[in-house]
Amino acid sequence: MNSSHNPHVVLSGASGMIGSALCDSFLADGYDVTMLVRGQSSERDRNVKGSGELSRIPWQPGEALDPEVLRGAEAVICLNGATIGKLPWTRAYRRELYDSRVIPALTIARAVRALGENAPFLACASATGYYGHIPNVQLTEHSPAGDTFLARLCVLWERAAATAGQNVGFLRTAPVLDQNGMLAPMMLLTKFGLGGPLGPGTQSWGWISLEDEVRAIRYIVERRITGPVNISGPEPATANAIGKELASQMNRPFWFPAPSFLLKAVLGADPAQSLILTDAAVHPERLLNAGFEFRHPTIPEAVAAGMV
Repeated sequence: MNSSHNPHVVLSGASGMIGSALCDSFLADGYDVTMLVRGQSSERDRNVKGSGELSRIPWQPGEALDPEVLRGAEAVICLNGATIGKLPWTRAYRRELYDSRVIPALTIARAVRALGENAPFLACASATGYYGHIPNVQLTEHSPAGDTFLARLCVLWERAAATAGQNVGFLRTAPVLDQNGMLAPMMLLTKFGLGGPLGPGTQSWGWISLEDEVRAIRYIVERRITGPVNISGPEPATANAIGKELASQMNRPFWFPAPSFLLKAVLGADPAQSLILTDAAVHPERLLNAGFEFRHPTIPEAVAAGMV
């Protein structure tokens, strides 16, 4: 499908925060990017920020995807998924969380598999939520899956992508410390002087800057690192450490506590446990062993980058 001599990647879920930044990064470095989009006509245009070309091809997850769309690509990157930040998690929305992840992954995996030996590398989004709530343990890619709703969802998500074959990487992404991501609600509370411990505050949180998220995905894709890869910062951090650093950089206090019972009452038991109270010290073992170097290896650096 791609007629230029530039390296070529196919990207689904490119409208989100990570997908948009990843698309811009590839284009700036001369990659041609094919975006799989819903409800739009095919079109091609020259990206003004780089030498790569951007094309858009319509698809519908759940319906057969023509494997020829993927032929010749260096990689296919599947980032689809409805936001976990939308509350409440009703039965219908839980279904949407499942359908928006598992069905696109399965649709793309089938098209990749159909290309046989000529199939591109598949990198499929997953999340550090895979590990659930496992306090006081350093979690690597060898650690078992948890038993929270998000953990079970991640297992099914990865299982769908794995139907593509052996040449698949699972991007177990930590929450992104960015003003359009994990920091958004925290910045709002902190702005009004309501920053403070969430639950005990001592629970370990995975984290990553947006720049390092994009760089890590590209590192995995360009080196074709298969299997699960934790995309999380190298420094362990608690919820309090992140909240205090944000408050410090915003010159605001950090004092207003939100007890666990209150978070569960307001957000719902499952969302509060999965998004805020879960204790999971995720370590990027495979990234570090592969030689990846973080631009923002500490919480102060990542928070500062995320507020720009």
